[in-house]
Amino acid sequence: MVIKNVNLETVIGVTSKIPDNHMMELAFAGKSNVGKSSLINALMNRKALARTSAQPGKTQTINFYNINNELYFVDLPGYGYAKVSLQEKEKWGKMIEKYLRQSKVLAAVFLLIDIRHEPSANDRQMYAWIQANGFQPIIIATKSDKITRSQLPRHVKMVREGLAAGKDTIIIPFSAKSKQGREEIYALIDGLMAPAAE
Repeated sequence: MVIKNVNLETVIGVTSKIPDNHMMELAFAGKSNVGKSSLINALMNRKALARTSAQPGKTQTINFYNINNELYFVDLPGYGYAKVSLQEKEKWGKMIEKYLRQSKVLAAVFLLIDIRHEPSANDRQMYAWIQANGFQPIIIATKSDKITRSQLPRHVKMVREGLAAGKDTIIIPFSAKSKQGREEIYALIDGLMAPAAE
């Protein structure tokens, strides 16, 4: 996959209508500070189009990035950040759920999990929730540069078991720093786009 043009086309908040897009959408979900913006920027070959922040819980909208006029990357709000009121969390949850249920062109959901730690209760809930909405999450195990190469298989296994994910669940270790995993993700996106192009 070669990224030529990228633009942030639509931003929707809690009360906004889900856009009626006609190109394929790929959604990215993950806990606050898991490296979602860094992943999206790395995939788009842009330094800072998706805003990264040291302050978790920054993405409170759903952001639609138009990629090459062929598909959308959909950045969902980060979840599980403690400093946000329960009411706010519920609003975001409803917004994410509404999107998962109403999008007619959503092809896949990438769920980001920090490879260094066991998946949290929020991660497990999100995994189950994505499945309940009819999708098989693709797991991106972020921050893989923070562990050694020899630790990698053990940590991938820990993520898989922590989510109670089946053997057929795809888990791709990813590093925003070294770009490890990026080509695999591109290949996966190409595979998703191939049937659409026929």
